[in-house]
Amino acid sequence: MSSVPVFGVIAPHPPIFVASVGGERTHQTRRSIDALQRAAHALHLFDPDTLVLMSPHAPALADAFLVDGAEQLSGSLGTFGDDRLRSYRGDPELASAIASEVATVGHAVALRSEDPRLQPGWLDHASIVPLDFLDKDSRYALVVVSLSHLGYHAHRDFGAAVACAAERIGRRVAFIASGDLSHRLTPDAPAGYSVRGQELDAWIIDRVAQGSLAQLVDCDRDLAEAGGECGLRSIIALGGYCGEDPAPVRKLSYEGPWGVGYLTALVGHAALESDDAARTPATGYRGGTPGADESEVVRLARRAIVSRVSADAVVSDAALAGAEYPERAGVFVSLHRHGDLRGCIGTIAPTQAYLGAEVVGNAVEAATNDPRFPSLSADELEDLEIKVDVLHAPEPAAVEDLDPAHFGVIVTSGWRRGLLLPDLDGVDDVDTQIAIALRKAGIGPKEEYALQRFQVDRYT
Repeated sequence: MSSVPVFGVIAPHPPIFVASVGGERTHQTRRSIDALQRAAHALHLFDPDTLVLMSPHAPALADAFLVDGAEQLSGSLGTFGDDRLRSYRGDPELASAIASEVATVGHAVALRSEDPRLQPGWLDHASIVPLDFLDKDSRYALVVVSLSHLGYHAHRDFGAAVACAAERIGRRVAFIASGDLSHRLTPDAPAGYSVRGQELDAWIIDRVAQGSLAQLVDCDRDLAEAGGECGLRSIIALGGYCGEDPAPVRKLSYEGPWGVGYLTALVGHAALESDDAARTPATGYRGGTPGADESEVVRLARRAIVSRVSADAVVSDAALAGAEYPERAGVFVSLHRHGDLRGCIGTIAPTQAYLGAEVVGNAVEAATNDPRFPSLSADELEDLEIKVDVLHAPEPAAVEDLDPAHFGVIVTSGWRRGLLLPDLDGVDDVDTQIAIALRKAGIGPKEEYALQRFQVDRYT
C-alpha cells in the first residue's frame, strides 16, 4: 500500500455556483457551495504541494489520456459572463511522472504540450469552478488531466498511476475528481429528461457513500448513457488513486435543483482527518473571554460589541483573513457572564454580503437587542464570554437522524420556526432538544411540524 497520504474531493462544476455568474441563484445550491467550502477548509489544513484535477471538459482524446504539464495554467468563465482570469502554476515534473506511470501500466497517454491543438495551459470551466472554491488564492501547483473514452478499468488504473507518480517523486498531492452526475433528472434538465437519471444518481451515490469506489467500474453502460452521466470516470479515477476498497469516504452533500445531480464528498484518510480538524476550533470549547487566546471570529465579534457599547461606533472593517471560513453563512453569537446567558442572536441563513459582516451585525444585536435582556453596559465588557457558531446549511431530518451533541435542530410549522444550537449544557437527548425548539417556536407538541438538522463550526 502506498505511504502517500490520500486526500481526494468529488466536486461538481456548474458555473452558476460562482457568485459572479450565478448571482442570487447560487442560494438554490447552498448545500453544495457549503460543502465545497468545507472541503476547502480541510484542503487548507492538508496543505498539498499539488492538485491533480481530472476534468470531463478538458481537451481529450478518444483512445488516450492527456496530462497538462504546462508551467502556467489559466482560464476564465467568460462564456458564462465572468471574464476574470484565473492563473495557477503548473507542476511539469509531476505531469511527466504521471504520464510515465500511465504508460508503464499499458495505457496510451500524451502530454498536451506535444500538440498546440490540445491547448496546453488552458483551463476549462470544469477545472475553474472547483478551483474557485478549493484554491481561490492559487496557493497550490496544478496538473489537469483529461478523461478519455477508454474503459472504466483504464480510468481506475490511471488514478493508481497518479498515486505511484506522487510517491515516486515525493509529491504531496490532492486529487480533485471534477464532475456532475446525471444531467437528466427533471423535464427542464439541460440534456432532457430520462426516467433513468435518478436511478443512475442513486446507484452512484450508494457506492460512493459506502466507499465502494471499485464497484463503479461495474456501472451499466446503458444506464450511464441514458442517465446522462458527466463525472463517473473522474470518480472512478479517484477511487484508483485512493487504492483502498472500501475507501474512507464522507459524503458532504447531494442536490439536483436544475435537473443536474451535484455530489460533493471527501475521500481518503487524510481528507477525513483534515475535515475533522477543520471543524474543531483550535481554541477549544471553553474560552472567548477577555485576554484569552480567542479565535479570529470571536475577536471580531468582541471588537464590534466594544465599539458599539463603549463608543456607540460601528466597526467598518469586518474582513476575516482565515482561509477556512465560508464566504457567507448564518451566524449565532452567544454572550455569557459568570456562566449565565447574557444575550444570543443569530441568523439561520446569511443576510449579509460576507461572513464578517454577519458576525458584526449579530454580535451587536446580541449585546443590545436581545428582548430577554437589557442592553449590555460598558462595565459588563470586562468579563464577557463570547461564542460564535457559523452554521452549515440545514437538511431535512427524521427524529432518528438527530444527535444533540453534533447537530442543531430546526422545527417548522407554517410560518413558525424554532432553532436550537448543538452541544448545549443540559440538552443531552433528542426529546429534550425537540421540546425546547418547539417551545421557542410556539408550536404545540401535538401539532404537525417538519424537522431539519444542521451542523456548526463553533469558535471561542
